Amino acid sequence: MNICIYGAGAIGCWIAARLYRAGYQANLVARGAHLDALKQKGLRLTEANRTHTIPVSAFGEQDNLPAQDLIIVTLKAHSITSALEHLTSLLHENTVTLFAVNGVPWWFFYGLDSERDEQPIESVDPDGRIWHEIRPERAIGCVLYPAAELVSPGVVKHVSGNRISIGEPKETNLDRTEKIAAILSDADCRTSVRRDIRNEIWIKLWGNVAFNPLSVLTGGTLDQLATDPGTQFIASRLMEETQAIGTRYGARFGMTIPKRIEGAASVGPHKTSMLQDYLQGKPLESNAVLDGVLELASLANVDAPTIRMMQAMLQMKLQTERSEN
Repeated sequence: MNICIYGAGAIGCWIAARLYRAGYQANLVARGAHLDALKQKGLRLTEANRTHTIPVSAFGEQDNLPAQDLIIVTLKAHSITSALEHLTSLLHENTVTLFAVNGVPWWFFYGLDSERDEQPIESVDPDGRIWHEIRPERAIGCVLYPAAELVSPGVVKHVSGNRISIGEPKETNLDRTEKIAAILSDADCRTSVRRDIRNEIWIKLWGNVAFNPLSVLTGGTLDQLATDPGTQFIASRLMEETQAIGTRYGARFGMTIPKRIEGAASVGPHKTSMLQDYLQGKPLESNAVLDGVLELASLANVDAPTIRMMQAMLQMKLQTERSEN
């Protein structure tokens, strides 16, 4: 099987390393100095206080690659549209795309709501380009729970976790999902196939909406945000509103908000992926994490004042800071 990890940052490289150890060779598509380091020096992964150097096949968006059987997309949601020309060049008739991307997925309504079965999420997929060029029937949903950091170009630190959930947006082609789960399980990723992957996406969003923007606004790590009384209170309000929106779309939240916050605290002094991007001057994935949730709230007539406040503060912070540079 030809496997490609498209957008191989911290998490993508961690998956690639696990696949390599299990005997699978993945093609990594990356950018900039990180791509140069992967090509010249390989991938250096620190895990359990040990550092390994792993040879990888790394490519840029300008490079030609043959069509791939499985593409694991680990791009940030806002980067997918700009990568479409190269990404679609890697597709053949039966290529499967596993979207391991934070936030509300572009295929959210596919198979969920007959009235909106062909409706993309505008915040994530403006003009429906991803929907029409990739097509939702190719897509498999994925929720990643491991935490990893890109320490420097070509150098990744695995912080915690190895759990992955995958599932079909529509209950078809379950065989292909089981096959992908078997590959990831071979690679020592604790992989589960979920009949309702959206439910798992809402559980992940619960934490993303609560902690990612807060981390940028405060600079706090997960353990700080989850234990400081002030930020803990704000996170709880954000989670209450996210839960109210998700429930309108059939999501089931199988734990209490305090338990979910305890889980975030247990990760320790980890910078959220959004804070990592902010510190590196990169665009933030707020379109999928905040804008997408608010789009769904509007469609379901659910009020979400705290999430809207967080969105406004984050936008103002970025506008004022980055306009000065």
